[in-house]
Amino acid sequence: MSDIEIARSIKMKKITDITEKLNIPEEYIEQYGKYKAKISIDFLDSIKEKKNGKLILITSINPTPLGEGKTTVAIGLADGINRLGNKAILALREPSLGPVFGIKGGATGGGYAQIVPMEDINLHFTGDIHAITSANNLLSAIIDNHIFQGNELKIKKVIWKRCVDLNDRKLRKIEVGLSNEKGMTSREDGFDISVASEIMAIFCLATDIKDLKRRIGNIIIGYNEENKPVFAKDLKADGAMTVLLKDAFNPNIVQTLEGNPSLVHGGPFANIAHGCNSVIATKLGLKLADYTITEAGFGADLGAEKFIDIKCRKTGLKPDAVVCVATIKALKYHGGQSIEDIENENLEYLDKGIENLLKHIENLKDKFGLNVAVAINRYNKDTKEEIKLLEERLKEKNVELSLTEVWAKGGEGAEDLAKKVIDLCKLNENKKLNFMYNDNETIENKIRNVAQKIYGAEDIEFSDKAKMQLKEIEESRIDISNYPVCIAKTQYSFSDDPKNLLCENKFKIHIKEIILKNGAEFIVVIAGNIFTMPGLPKVPAAETIDIDENGNIIGIF
Repeated sequence: MSDIEIARSIKMKKITDITEKLNIPEEYIEQYGKYKAKISIDFLDSIKEKKNGKLILITSINPTPLGEGKTTVAIGLADGINRLGNKAILALREPSLGPVFGIKGGATGGGYAQIVPMEDINLHFTGDIHAITSANNLLSAIIDNHIFQGNELKIKKVIWKRCVDLNDRKLRKIEVGLSNEKGMTSREDGFDISVASEIMAIFCLATDIKDLKRRIGNIIIGYNEENKPVFAKDLKADGAMTVLLKDAFNPNIVQTLEGNPSLVHGGPFANIAHGCNSVIATKLGLKLADYTITEAGFGADLGAEKFIDIKCRKTGLKPDAVVCVATIKALKYHGGQSIEDIENENLEYLDKGIENLLKHIENLKDKFGLNVAVAINRYNKDTKEEIKLLEERLKEKNVELSLTEVWAKGGEGAEDLAKKVIDLCKLNENKKLNFMYNDNETIENKIRNVAQKIYGAEDIEFSDKAKMQLKEIEESRIDISNYPVCIAKTQYSFSDDPKNLLCENKFKIHIKEIILKNGAEFIVVIAGNIFTMPGLPKVPAAETIDIDENGNIIGIF
């Protein structure tokens, strides 16, 4: 059966049954139909004195076209921990329509490890991303209207982009204001995908409504004739934008196929944003359960690094255990084996590819100081010899390996992993979390530290444009001394070249752009060829997504 058929074959519990199990009073619940709801952020405030549970971070090796199943493992692990008699909850990101109709075709897990209702979650859900899109584009409309109506703020350069939650490469660079109306001036503009918008980053990092509005007001929309920054609050846009986000800011709750709770809230990209679900959903999970399982997007060099250096740094959160997900097939791919030959046993390619996994383990365990286990999403064609080789290599590093079968068995297929992770959570509870740089370091040093320590790069290299942008940021007189860096690079390699999988030779990270996100309170660093508006693949998933004669959605997986 397909994922969507499996999801439909299992009867869902009413969402009120899920919230009652978590002891959430009815007055804090706003239902969106029978199977999904929002939890008022006032409830989080009411339980703020409650002790936190343990935080488990799910990450992975550098992703491959084969898919590693990180979300599937996260869901299976939550079900597995619950099966062992513990109280576990998920805290995941919301899927973006761009990847759903692009290459992914869905992002709610797979097989018997899914969150449901999967069609709703993958599509419009509770409208959060639409609200973010509207808030973003309201600011664009206010900017251009202000200029049209006389430009009292003397705005000379607009840097704020519009957004849409679809993959549409034609919108990367556009020209606006071509109607020839009196007083209308044309200018170059562009679109980001909504999940790469600064609004999404702010939405996921804000701690309450007051903080949300403050951050929105601090967005830099452009520069005036004196080359001084102009803020969203200067346009009096922050109030209306916050109003559009008010309801969306309440975390969403759904369930796994096994009827366990899942908070799904916020969805920033991990190669061009910080790749973690909302801070308030993570904090809520920690108050509601013994174990909160959360996920950071793409490989550990991107998602996990940003989870720690941005999210944990700014919130005081600390993972009690980390699971690094991989597959035997993906490891062989990283070792140089072709996709056409990937199911054939080849210990030489596997041995080479394990180096990618070991580098991530080194980063997580030795650099950040975290307790790490490896979860292998098991396939039928994985051989005993391949598994034995991997076990031997991990044993040398004193790292636990668990073979999971969550796609086929749900939580039962993750019970071994669940036991290992629970044991890891008990280790070194007072151990300090290490960051890759200090708050007071220069932007250049922050970038260099991540590039050298996490990616293994020889050094960094700035383009002329990046040098100019760095100078502009430093001359803006905005206090950025404690802003972390959010490096946007390819997810497929430790380098900024997606084809350089082995990274055997020395390499540099090429910095093309540096963008101050003053509302999000971090600095985006574009490395290599990364676009903030993705394009569709040659055969997009949209071609297989359809609706049948009975009105059922088909093709989402």
